[in-house]
Amino acid sequence: MLDAGLPVRAFFTARAGGSSDAPYGTLNLASHVGDDPEAVARNRAAVSVDAGAPVSFLAAEHGIRVGVVTRPGEEPPPADVLVTRTPGVALGAIAADCLPVLMHDAVTGAVAAVHAGREGVRRGAVDAAVAALLDMREPADRRRREGFSASIGPAICGRCYEVPEDMRDDVASRHPTARSATRTGTAALDLPRAVETRLGELGFTSVVRHRVCTYEDERYFSHRRDGVTGRHAGVIVCGVSVR
Repeated sequence: MLDAGLPVRAFFTARAGGSSDAPYGTLNLASHVGDDPEAVARNRAAVSVDAGAPVSFLAAEHGIRVGVVTRPGEEPPPADVLVTRTPGVALGAIAADCLPVLMHDAVTGAVAAVHAGREGVRRGAVDAAVAALLDMREPADRRRREGFSASIGPAICGRCYEVPEDMRDDVASRHPTARSATRTGTAALDLPRAVETRLGELGFTSVVRHRVCTYEDERYFSHRRDGVTGRHAGVIVCGVSVR
């Protein structure tokens, strides 16, 4: 478990410590990758114990749809962004090269869990999450950007995420800092850097970026490295202060 470094209980899971067999070994938290459903249920229950609350895990669509969770353990709608301002609700963003991003708003206590893949970053998943958090504020507070903090979890790095040049140029046209190159000089995308930059543009003064590459570090799941594999997650709990 990797502490997210936020003012509320928030962390990123790794691949060890669960019940799943290869190629999902062992703490796979995704129900859509072909793993034994009972193993996934046990893994999710174990992470919920760590969170201190039943975790509502998002079902990613690789887009910008936002789902609001109001009750602990509620099954969320398909979405790449989950938000809540209900104390005791835990949210989980699953990933395996894409970015799990966790956000906290000190003004309302609201939190968000974001799955930010290439298409989500390009289309504005981060912006959608911030807009949803702002909507939870009183109207007079919506122009203020103070109080936001975020944590970017393990994800594939800009040296490893090779893509066609036209794809890199498409994303970089909206997020210039996403432009990158592999060690051999081919086109690549640096999504963690792009998200970090965008959070700064949106007024976040506290951003923790965990510089762990899922492709390079076998402690984490990587779809690009392994093909059929599991998913880790970023988890955040509303209303449980740790600072």
